[in-house]
Amino acid sequence: MNGISLISKTQPATASSTTTSSTAAAATPSQTLNQSDFLKLLVAQMQYQDPMNPQSDTQMAAQMAQFTSLQQTTQMSSSLSMLQANNLVGSTVTVQVDPNDRTKVATGTVTGVTMTNGSPQILLTDSSTTPPTTTLYNLSQVLSMTPVAPAATTPPASTTPTTTTGN
Repeated sequence: MNGISLISKTQPATASSTTTSSTAAAATPSQTLNQSDFLKLLVAQMQYQDPMNPQSDTQMAAQMAQFTSLQQTTQMSSSLSMLQANNLVGSTVTVQVDPNDRTKVATGTVTGVTMTNGSPQILLTDSSTTPPTTTLYNLSQVLSMTPVAPAATTPPASTTPTTTTGN
C-alpha cells in the first residue's frame, strides 16, 4: 500500500536529534507536520482507502478541524509570548545566564525583541560594563523585571479664553 509508505516517510523526533539548549527549543521543520503535510496525508488516505469499506467523511472533517484548532492554538501561544516580550521593552530585567546555575545572572535594560526559531528573545543591554554589552536571551531566562517608571506629566497650562470687544 503506497499510502502507508507516504506516512512512514515522516521521521519522529529522537532524543539524539533534540536540542537541550533553552535558546533552541523550537522544533526544526523536518520534525513537525504542517498543514500541507496534513493535507497530503489526508489525500493519500482517501486515495488508498478500501473501496468496500470507505472512511467516513465526518471522520476526515473532524481530523481537519482538530488539526486547524491545534495550529491556531500554537499561533496564539506564539503571539502571546511575543506580546509578553514586547511588554518588557524599556524595563530593567534580571536574566539567568547559565541554565544550570541560578547564581549566574545578568541585569540590564531590554532594548528590543526578536523572534528566533519561533521563540521570542529579548535584547538586553548591560550598561554596567564598559563598553555596554548587548546580548540576546530567551524569554524563559527572565527571573525578574522592574517596570518602566511612568513619565512625569505636567498638567497643561490653563488657558483662559480672552474676549475682545470691537469698537
